[in-house]
Amino acid sequence: MNKPIWPLLLAVVLGIVGSIAWYLYQPDAPPPAPPPQAATPAPAPPAAPTHYPIEDAAPAASPPKPLPALDDSDAAAQDALAGLVERQTLSDLFQLKGLIRRIVATIDNLPREKVSARLSSFKPVPGHFATAGTDAALSISPANYQRYTPYVRLAGAVDARKLAAVYAQLYPLFQQAYADLGYPNSYFNDRLVQVIDHLLATPAAPATLRLVQPNLLYQYADPELESLSAGQKILLRMGPDNAAVVKGKLQEIRAEVTSRVHRPRQGGER
Repeated sequence: MNKPIWPLLLAVVLGIVGSIAWYLYQPDAPPPAPPPQAATPAPAPPAAPTHYPIEDAAPAASPPKPLPALDDSDAAAQDALAGLVERQTLSDLFQLKGLIRRIVATIDNLPREKVSARLSSFKPVPGHFATAGTDAALSISPANYQRYTPYVRLAGAVDARKLAAVYAQLYPLFQQAYADLGYPNSYFNDRLVQVIDHLLATPAAPATLRLVQPNLLYQYADPELESLSAGQKILLRMGPDNAAVVKGKLQEIRAEVTSRVHRPRQGGER
């Protein structure tokens, strides 16, 4: 149960906000066929989009510096993040070697059963997993939630606009890392929206999270909770107050991302 929390708190926040920097266009959709004259049913609500092209940003005052190759991007990523997080904090929390590839892999893994420790972008939360009770009364101790509180406070305080500006500088590298991960025909920003929606769908935790220990590792006693993804389990494990802060930040970011979805221009202009 001692899994890294930062892939959820900062990597997802960083990635979701960063998707506003990705400028994508899709062909205009053909107009829908007219409804039959004999009936006038109420229009169905539009289907939720699965592709999120983003409005192009305002022109920069000066041309951006060329990006390094992805495999040589660690220094650039650290310099960019250092404007938001102190360098010592970066060193304490991040796995800095291959940082961009690690963040992409971590985000992609959050809706899955496991987050690979080998590819994780962040170091584990310090301290030991705290439990209370024994046998049928075994549960997560409320003291365990306190391990996550400093991380949640920092994630909640991240300035979304500054984070977006930083991420915009590096976004093509994130897109390349996603393609190299095995998705050459997919867009990283689409995956990010999927991940945040998945995390926001995490069910509310009961007041007491019962555990079982069939072997060395703890599991949730409730089979439905145990069947949740790695990212959703992290949200449960940090406690309801911390989870509420993280969900609030993710909702704020999603609102900003989806408000910038590109709408086709008149006359087919590009």
